[in-house]
Amino acid sequence: MRQNQLRVALFSGNYNYQRDGANQSLNRLVGFLERQGVAVRIYSPTSKTPAFEPTGTLVSVPSLKIPSRGEYRFALGLPPAVRRDIAAFAPTLFHLSSPDRVGFRAKALARAMGVPVVASVHTRFDTYLTYYGLSWVNRFIANIMRRFYGDLAEVYAPSEGMAEVLRADGMAKRVAIWSRGVDAALFNPARRDLQWRRAQGIADDDVVIAFVGRLVLEKGLDVFADAVAMLAQRGVRHRVMIVGEGPARAAIAARLPDAVYTGHLGGTDLARAFASAEMLFNPSITETFGNVTLEAMASGLPVVGARATGTASLVGDGVTGRLVTPGSAAGFADALGYYVTDAAARRAAGEAGLAASRRYDWDEINQKMLDHYLTIVGAGSAASASLSPSGERWGLVRAA
Repeated sequence: MRQNQLRVALFSGNYNYQRDGANQSLNRLVGFLERQGVAVRIYSPTSKTPAFEPTGTLVSVPSLKIPSRGEYRFALGLPPAVRRDIAAFAPTLFHLSSPDRVGFRAKALARAMGVPVVASVHTRFDTYLTYYGLSWVNRFIANIMRRFYGDLAEVYAPSEGMAEVLRADGMAKRVAIWSRGVDAALFNPARRDLQWRRAQGIADDDVVIAFVGRLVLEKGLDVFADAVAMLAQRGVRHRVMIVGEGPARAAIAARLPDAVYTGHLGGTDLARAFASAEMLFNPSITETFGNVTLEAMASGLPVVGARATGTASLVGDGVTGRLVTPGSAAGFADALGYYVTDAAARRAAGEAGLAASRRYDWDEINQKMLDHYLTIVGAGSAASASLSPSGERWGLVRAA
C-alpha cells in the first residue's frame, strides 16, 4: 500500500481539551501524516473551551467530567452516529492511544471490520493511583491493560525504559519505539532573557531550579518540596520557579511560598522560561517519556530527575544531569546542591544535554511511525483477525 492510500482512525482520551505531552505528540503526528498524504480522522472527547485548536479532523465522542479530576473527561463509548462516521471514513488502520471505554469499543469495531489495530502508550496509570490512595486498584488496572494491549498488531512505547516495563509486566507482545521530538527552533539557550527574570523578581546571579508541568500530585510535587526544603536547610542559596498550573497549585504554594509561580506558559513564553533557569528538577516517576526533560536539555539545562521510565532514557547520569533513586529527597538535594554550587558543572551538563537533544527530530521520529503503519497494513488483516474477545468479559466492548 502507498502512503497516500493509508487511512488512519485515531482514538484519544484527550486530543486537545487539556494540554499535555501526550496530546501534543498526537497532534504533531497527525500533522506529519497529513503532510505525507495520509488521511486521518480523530475521535475523542471534546470541550467547549479546548486548550488549543486540534490538528486534523476531530470528531467528538460523548463524555463526562471525571468527578475527582474535573479538568479531564471520561469517554462513554461510540454511539451509532460515530460508528457510522467511522464506517464512512473506511479506515485501513485503527490507532488507539488510551485503554479506556472508547479504546476497547474501537478495538472491537476494528475486529468486526477486519482492520488491523495498533496502540501507543502515553501514561503510566499504575503509578498515578498510588498518589491518590488507590494503589490497591493497580492489579485490576494491570489486568485490563494486558487485555487491551496484549493482542494488538503492535504497541508503541515512547522510550526503551517504558518498552521494558510493558514486556516485563506482560502488557504487550509486539512493542516498538515511537519516541518524541523537540522543536530546536523554539527551545534553545538563546531564549534566555535576564530582563524577563528580573520582572519575576529573580536576580541576575540567582541560580534557578525550575519545575515545569501540570501541578498535580503524580508529578512528584511532594518530593520536589521536600528536596528543596532540605537544600534550604543546608544553606544552599537558590531560587525556585514553578511553571504550570493545576489542582495542586495551592498545596505546593503552601510548601514553597517564596517560589516564583508563572502559571501556565506555552510557545515562546515557555521556551523563554526554560532558558532563563539554571536547571530542571523533575522528580516524577509517572512519565513514559518526559517531554519537559527533553525541552530542558534543548534549552541547555542540566536535568536532575528520578531514575524511572522516561527520564532515565533521556538523561545521561553524570553527563547531562543526575539520576536519583525515586522518592529520595536527600539524594535529590545532593544532586541539586552540586549543580547550584558548581557553575562549570552546570555548563558542561547543559552543553552535553543540548548536543544529545539534537538527535530527537520530530519529522524523523514520525516518519518511523509511518513506516510502522505501512508495514502493519501491508501485512494484511491477519493481525486484526487474531484479536480475542477478552475485553467483552469486562463489559467494555459491546456495541454502544
